[in-house]
This record gives sequence, C-alpha cells and structure tokens, in this order.
Amino acid sequence: MGEVPEHLLKRSAQRRAQLSGDAGAADAPAEAPAPADEAPAAEAPAAAAVADDGEAITESKGGVPAHLLERSRKRKAAAAGGGATAGAATATATAPRTAATAAPAGTGPGGHTQRLLTVVKSGSIQQTRAEPVDKVHTWPHLLVIELAASLAVLALLLVFSALVRAPLLGLADVNQTPNPSKAPWYFLGLQEMLTMFHPMVAGVTVPGMGLFLLIIAPYVDKNPSNKPDDRKWAISMFTLFLMFWTILVIIGSFFRGTGFNFVFPWKDGIFFEL
Repeated sequence: MGEVPEHLLKRSAQRRAQLSGDAGAADAPAEAPAPADEAPAAEAPAAAAVADDGEAITESKGGVPAHLLERSRKRKAAAAGGGATAGAATATATAPRTAATAAPAGTGPGGHTQRLLTVVKSGSIQQTRAEPVDKVHTWPHLLVIELAASLAVLALLLVFSALVRAPLLGLADVNQTPNPSKAPWYFLGLQEMLTMFHPMVAGVTVPGMGLFLLIIAPYVDKNPSNKPDDRKWAISMFTLFLMFWTILVIIGSFFRGTGFNFVFPWKDGIFFEL
C-alpha cells in the first residue's frame, strides 16, 4: 500500500479523538435519567458488552489499517452500550439525539462513511504512448522515389547525347602511341601509384588491403544506428579514403604531362582529354 499523506493522518487522529469523546457522551445521558430501581439493571449489560469487546487493536488485518479496525471496534462497543439501555424510557428519548450528534463525526459529506484505501500516484494511471519511429515502407515510399530519379537521369542523358557530340578521337594508329598515354579517369589513381611504388605494391598489395578492409568493416563497426552523430568513426574513415583517391585522380588528370611527368597546368597546359 502506498504511503499515506501527513494531512490525512492528522485528520484520522482528530476523528478518533472525536469518536472517543462522543462515545463517552452517549453513555452519560442514558444513565442519568433512569429511575433508581432500573439503573443497576441498565448499567450491567453495557459494562458487560464493553468488557467482552476485548483490548485495543494495534495491528493491521487483511490489509485494513489498525486505526480503522480500532474505530470500528469502538463504534460497535458504543452501539452495544446504547442497545442495552433501550428498555428505559429516558434512554429511548435521548438515543436519537445522541446518534444524531455523533453521526457527523464519523461520516463524510452526504452522510457517507469514508475509508482511505490507498494513495494512487498519477504516473501509474497515465497512458504510455509509443515514440514516433523515423522509418517508412520500402514500397511505395522508397521505390517510387528511386524510380522517378532514374527516369529523370535517363531523360537528361538522352537530351544531352542528342544535343552534344561526343569528343571522340580518330582511329588508333599502331605506329604512333599517344604521349602521354593515360588510363580512364577512374583508373588514374592506380596509375598515379604506379609512378611512386613497385608494380607489386601499387597493383596488388594496396588494392588487396583496401578490399580486405572493406570485407572486415561490418564486423569491426557493429553500430546499428544510421544517424551521422552515432557513426563518426565510419564516416571519418570513408572521408579519408575518398579524399586520398580524389587527390590521386586530380594529380593524374591535370598535373601529368608528356612522358607522364609532373607539370603545372597553368604553365604547360592540360594533357587530359575526356
């Protein structure tokens, strides 16, 4: 059972004090007006009822607080004492007034008896609502957007290829090799490393290590979150790799001239064709 507030405990103590005073006042008028020959007979049953009722209750039983049990016991004792003197005419006349004056002390508004069962905290009865989840269904939300983007890119490529001629060169001459001879732009990073390292290192070791790191990356970083603030390590590693490869491609495209030597494009020109 929850903790009972202090103001309710004070109110209960005041009610018990009032009940104790009202019970004594209820017995006094019943004994005073009785005749001399009937007074001993009227006092004996009341004393016996109070004596047989037992001692004060100090322990809770069945989940009911001890002070409520004690209050009930005292009311039963007062009611038994009033019923024993009902044969006397004077006691009969004063009993309604005694009950009428004692009733408001133990009852609440409207004459209803009130009993405190427990104090329920407001948090235990509030409805728990589910938090919104930042997810959508694959179909139709995601796939419709991807289909629309694919159609837009395809239409742009068709229009561009119809209006702009492709910068194709002449037929290849086996007797004349172009100088410099450059790989496509997506292989220029690898060709740039061939100018710095041994072919075994630039063509096998470095690409092999990159593939191995890509394979073990899901087992090293097991963070399931897709928020950038929670994936700082993964984003930093990918950014470093992207910048490294981009720099190699830019150097191979614009800073390599005749004989694949290092040149400055603003001084010697650009030796790169799309």
